[in-house]
Order: sequence, then structure tokens, then C-alpha cells
Amino acid sequence: MCYFRRRISSSNKDNVSFKLASPSTAPSKWIERGSPQFLRVTFALFSAGLATFALLYYVQPILPIFSKQFGISPAESSIALSLSTVFMALGSLFTGPLSDIVGRKSIMLISLILASIFTLLCTIVTSWHGILIMRAFTGLALSGVAAVGMTYLSEEIHPYALSFSIGLYISGNSIGGMSGRLFVSILTDYFSWTTAVSVISCFSFLSALIVWKLLPTSRHFRPVSLCLRKLLINFCLQWRDKALPFLFSEGFLLMGAFVTLFNYIGYRLLSAPWFLSQTLVGLISMVYLTGSWSSPKAGIMINRFGRSEVIIGGIVMMFCGLIFMLFQSLYIIFLGMILFTIGFFASHSVTSSWVGLRARRAKGQASSLYLFSYYIGSSVSGTLGGICWYNSGWYGVSIFISMLLILALFIGLCLKKRT
Repeated sequence: MCYFRRRISSSNKDNVSFKLASPSTAPSKWIERGSPQFLRVTFALFSAGLATFALLYYVQPILPIFSKQFGISPAESSIALSLSTVFMALGSLFTGPLSDIVGRKSIMLISLILASIFTLLCTIVTSWHGILIMRAFTGLALSGVAAVGMTYLSEEIHPYALSFSIGLYISGNSIGGMSGRLFVSILTDYFSWTTAVSVISCFSFLSALIVWKLLPTSRHFRPVSLCLRKLLINFCLQWRDKALPFLFSEGFLLMGAFVTLFNYIGYRLLSAPWFLSQTLVGLISMVYLTGSWSSPKAGIMINRFGRSEVIIGGIVMMFCGLIFMLFQSLYIIFLGMILFTIGFFASHSVTSSWVGLRARRAKGQASSLYLFSYYIGSSVSGTLGGICWYNSGWYGVSIFISMLLILALFIGLCLKKRT
């Protein structure tokens, strides 16, 4: 810093600009969109995101089967998902800072392998409590991918392509959520849920192999020493930022609304007047594919409309989709699910990429705090939605989701004012 002051005081502008383009921060070090490395990073993290959400959400379509097999209520059955997301949220508080110390790629690789093992063990245990324990360990392991993937991108991808890159990463999440639900539903109808879960576990092992072989070693990562005082200081700084606390809250509300909807739409469609089969309920999850389109599209729309405007637009679209799902026509319900999914993934991709750009220091910790809020929202709202379903059916669930979306819209307006 003193060196810069001496150079500036001598009015030698050429030397100043040359020094600012030092090798450690030169633009040539960034991974540019369209380059071979960009394709490798995109495919590897797309695969990791796909496996993460497949492992996390494959239980949603078979929650009614858990209710029948173990004699439990819908709210109790939803704990199989809520417990995973709770432990994923808690784990992200540690895996993010841990990746600041040991590196990004190794954390993601180990996490995928462990999550695959715990998922496979789910097919062996015979008690409901045993399944819950394995699901908790799965969520804890997956936190290493969820908390670190976006941090890796924010460090290595050129800033102009970052929103687009994170949009592609999140599109992998959406396809993973769809694939997990779809394949488990179909395989459960023809074989059993344990066979379906075994297939999902094997796919996750393949994803870990892809990450190991294709994901380049970090260039901009600089390891930091473990210092509890420094972690606490950085933690306080994240919450004192003008925008980050609102982004964390937005993640809580958006994910809470999304998971609540997909937790209980299956119960609705399996009952009167539709009586859909498990396979058809799984096929409806193909609406997740719209999220793989809207996530990168939202990243492009940022340059035209602005971040807060895209988030607000996505929330309004979610609300419109929720209204459509109040009708009895299966076609209108499906259209509502499409609108809701497009709006969610657009808002989530912009919010999550904004965290990485907004954080001034300890980006891994900032991403961890966002994901902690994000998955706590999933756990809390997903379980509360079960109580609404038990007491008031689908209308009770819709009112609960509406309340979450109204709060999310208010947060989006606050973000617009503050930024």
C-alpha cells in the first residue's frame, strides 16, 4: 500500500496502472465464458449440483409411501426432508469457512462421496429412526457442495460471466431435483423405493468422479489460517452490511415457499378427484426443467433490469403460479407449477450470485450464511406446511405460502431501496 502511495505521489500514471495489473489479479487469470476451462467448470459443477439436489429431494415423491409403510402423518413424513436440510444448513456454517482453509475442490469431492455412502445406507436400515439418521448425515455431507460451489465460481469465473455461470450451476440443481423425484417415482412404481434410492446413490458416485477429473484447481484461492477471532469478526461484518442480511432473509423465504409447495402437492394429486399414480406425480416434477432455463436467463436479465427488479419479478411470478394452483383443472395446476418454478429459480439464482459479489471478505463464510438461511427456511417452512395441510388441506398450505411470498416481496423492495 505504501508502494502505491509513493508511485501516485510521483504522478507516474503508467507505473501505477502497470502495478495494478499484477499477475495475481490480472484479467487473463479469470476463466472467460466460452473458453475450454469454462466448459469444464460448468459441466463439473453442473454435475455436482445435479447430484446434490437429487440426493436431497428424492424423498419428496415417496413421502406418502413413508406415511403408509411406517404409519406416520404427513408432517412426520416430511421430517425425512426437513432433517436433511437442517443439517445441511448447520453444516454449511462450518464447511464454508473450512474451504477457506483447505481449498474448494477437495471439500466438494469428499462431500459427494460421503453423501453417496449415507444415501446407500438408507436402503439397508429398517426403522424410521434409522432412515432419519442417515438423512441427517446426508444433509451434513451435502453442505460441502452447496456452501462451496458458488464460492468457487465467484473466485474463478470472470465477473461479467459470473451471474450466467451461477445460473447454469443452479440449473443443474433444478434438473437434479427433477431427476431425483422422477426416477425415484418411476422405479418405486416398478420395483421398490430402496432400489430407486440405490440407483440415485450410484449416480452421485459418478458425479464425484466427474468433479475429480474435470474441475480445475483454484487459481485465485488463498488459504487462510484458522482463527476463531477472525471468523467472529467476519461474521459480524457480514451482518452489518447494508444488503447481505436482506439477501439471507430472502433465501429463507424463497426456499421455504418452494419446498412447502412441492412437499404437499403430491399428497393433493394422489387424492380425489385426480388419484394420480406415483409415476405421474413424479413426471409432474419435470417442471423443474423450466428452472434450468430461467436461472441463466435471469443472470442475463440483470444487465437490463437490475438485480432487485429481477428478484421482485420472480416473486410476482411465483404468486401468480400459486393462484393458478387453486383451480381444479389439472392443466391449470400444471401451468401454475411451471410459473412458480420459473419465478423461484430466477429469484434464487440472482440472490445467491449477489451474495458472492456483495461480500467484501470471507466469501466462503458469506455463502455459508446464505445457505444456512436458505435451508433453515426449507426445514422450518416444510414442516409448518404439514401442519397447515393437516388442518386446512391445500387452501391452508396456499395461505401459508402466500404469507412467505408477501414477506419476500417486502424484502425485495427493501433491497431495491438500499442498493
